[in-house]
Amino acid sequence: MSAPSNSIKGRAFGDRMLLALVILLSIIMIAPVLWVIGLSLKENAELMANPNSVFHAPYTLKNYINTIGTSSVFRWVLNSIIVSGGLTLGTLILSSLAGYGFARLNFPGRNILFVIVLFGLAVPEQAVLVARHQIFSMLKFHNTYHGLILPGLSASFGVFLMTQYFRAIPKELDEAAMLDNASRFKIFWKVLLPLTVPAQATLGIFTFLGAWNDYFWPLISATKKDMFTLTVGMASTQTNFAQSEGIGFLMAQAVFAGAPILIIYLFFQKYIVTAVSGAAVR
Repeated sequence: MSAPSNSIKGRAFGDRMLLALVILLSIIMIAPVLWVIGLSLKENAELMANPNSVFHAPYTLKNYINTIGTSSVFRWVLNSIIVSGGLTLGTLILSSLAGYGFARLNFPGRNILFVIVLFGLAVPEQAVLVARHQIFSMLKFHNTYHGLILPGLSASFGVFLMTQYFRAIPKELDEAAMLDNASRFKIFWKVLLPLTVPAQATLGIFTFLGAWNDYFWPLISATKKDMFTLTVGMASTQTNFAQSEGIGFLMAQAVFAGAPILIIYLFFQKYIVTAVSGAAVR
């Protein structure tokens, strides 16, 4: 009886150690977030005099009021929503259609074309920046929404992800639908596409996150203040970094810019877990 008892105690001790490790890692990961929030709630003068004042009252919402009081901030938020939403929607549509084509249709050069698409994963954005800038200047796409959205639609990762997800779906579903005289598009739209919702949610979240946080291309393409995205607009207000604008003010901007992403993730996190667990099972 002692051997099983010792085994149970050993497993219980291992579980407690694992739980303690998880809690420790969680604290390490969330500490910078709490630090930023704490700094955003303090007056800059107080922080400059004593950085440790972040750990005790008084706290204030003045930095958030100043951030919201910026005349163009809501315009920048609207621009970011339009660009991120348009880019996410376009990526989901194009990636789903391309993924279905590569996974289910047989056409000449399919494998070669798929390899070319995958090569897009190895090409950094900076390598095509000059050519893209010249093309968009010639077409007068700068300082427009489609000028900010179009470059992100070439989503090689999205095509790869959706192709692999469609390939994992049994082809018997297609055959059963064909027996009912369903067209290719109807099979895609009514049968297969609903099964890829977890993958689409995952791709959508990562695409939206990348577009929302993108700073490099909007900085080049959007030169007019009313076309700034939130990242570019917030950066434009930081004329002399913390010394002039205030550490608390900068941290409030960081919280303000990151809050929408957190909200979206909280709504769609179950789809990410489903997609990851489904991929692990397959």
